[in-house]
Amino acid sequence: MRVGLCLPACPHEAIIAVGDVTRALEYTLSRKAVLMLSVESAAYFYPATPEQVVNACYAAGFGTVHRGVLGDELVAKQYLDLWAEEGWGNGGTVIRSTCPVIVQTICNQYPELIPYLAPVATPVEAEARYLKALYGADTPIVYAGVCLTQGGGDVDAAITLSELDSIIRKRGVRVQDQPLYFSRIPEERRRYWSTAGGMPLELLKEEPHASRRFRKVRGLGALEGIARAVGTDRIALGFVDILPCEGCLDHPLLGPKDELFLRRAIVGATEPPRAPGPVLKEGVTIEVGAAFDIEVKGMGPTVEAVEEILEQIGLAPNGRPWDSGACGYRTCQEFAVAAAQGRTTLKSCPRYLERQAQIAQQQAAVDALTGLASFRVLRDRLANEVARCHRTDDRFAILFLDLDNFKQVNDRYGHEAGNALLKATARQCEKHIRGTDVAGRYGGDEFVVVLVGTGEDGARVVADKMRVAVEEVGQGMGYPTGLVTASIGVAEYSSAKKEEDVLVAADRALYRAKAEGRNRVATSGEEPSL
Repeated sequence: MRVGLCLPACPHEAIIAVGDVTRALEYTLSRKAVLMLSVESAAYFYPATPEQVVNACYAAGFGTVHRGVLGDELVAKQYLDLWAEEGWGNGGTVIRSTCPVIVQTICNQYPELIPYLAPVATPVEAEARYLKALYGADTPIVYAGVCLTQGGGDVDAAITLSELDSIIRKRGVRVQDQPLYFSRIPEERRRYWSTAGGMPLELLKEEPHASRRFRKVRGLGALEGIARAVGTDRIALGFVDILPCEGCLDHPLLGPKDELFLRRAIVGATEPPRAPGPVLKEGVTIEVGAAFDIEVKGMGPTVEAVEEILEQIGLAPNGRPWDSGACGYRTCQEFAVAAAQGRTTLKSCPRYLERQAQIAQQQAAVDALTGLASFRVLRDRLANEVARCHRTDDRFAILFLDLDNFKQVNDRYGHEAGNALLKATARQCEKHIRGTDVAGRYGGDEFVVVLVGTGEDGARVVADKMRVAVEEVGQGMGYPTGLVTASIGVAEYSSAKKEEDVLVAADRALYRAKAEGRNRVATSGEEPSL
């Protein structure tokens, strides 16, 4: 097992780091979320400065931006407190527990080492708990970094730095355009107790890396030797600082391994001077400890439970299991057994995360009730059609349809009846358009139809057919005559009308149709009746 190498080496090209980007983007709209920006961001966004990155995060909608130091401080203080206890790290063995890859590998493959894991949370978990205590338990916490599993359940959304970059761009912000100075007073960035990853500076100074009390080990392969030394040979190793790689700056999401020293130099250059005293706020108390359960050996999971997990993972394009090893298990079958036993979760499976992201994207494109396009798709399609018209000097038309007495249907017959009517109306919208056109639900009982290459006259013909069809639907569903009708506004867009908002024009035509008695079609080119 060589952590991180699965990203470039997977033969299926299936290893894609996917975070909670949709949820994180939603949090930016509220402007209340707290962003935990990992220190590795300085290397990822280089040559942009840390000041520009933080300013961009604020401009994108994050309410507060912290840069990963408070969690390191909390964890380092916890280690120092444990180090000061009688017998801890002296005459026994303690394994660093702040790396989730190490913890999961021990739990999965070397359970005999679980009692030796230090009872300390990861820095991301600790900082998330601290920030919720500081800003309120309901405050959304977003973590942006390279190790998405570090926050566990304490983080509301974990995203990669690439996904953070995409959120910033989607919010119309350019990192390079931000000022070179902080536009807001920055949150604490200095360290007092810690070094990167939560290791105490005092501990590193006290113990050389080859002493009996302190051992620095890199690589998952070393766990087998540690397990033998501790479990079989009964050797006391002292404090074992083990990581699967050379730290988060060595993660493949940040770039090739031969640029590791460049990334270290960039991050080192952005490190501020150490604080003269503790930087944590007094009076804010949280639990920084962690517990690691030992699974009781017994009956294995049911076949049904394992098959259900395998079904959620899915098969590779060649029809065989992925078996990429990215989850820490040799095969999907082994992973499914472990997941059914509660020793891992589907969040550790990159293929499952990729499928969930695809499903979320599909759901965002389709209105759940009617099956028509969502407002987001309509908006993008309108922008594409406008651009196409300017390239080809073509035109298109918009139909804006509204059910006239929908509230009465809901009030008199119930919301289930109203939902059934919306679905039936959606079917009529699709029935009367071509494959090149698109129909979508604008919101509530309003629908929008985009007719490609169609002028106002042709669009009015389509609109009148829809109006008649909706009235017939109402009669076919047993509603009183005149209760279920539709008013439709029609507007045409061409390159000559580029100053006009075609959707607004169709909306105005719709209100004219309603003002003139409902159950009719009005076009934007018509004069209003006096």
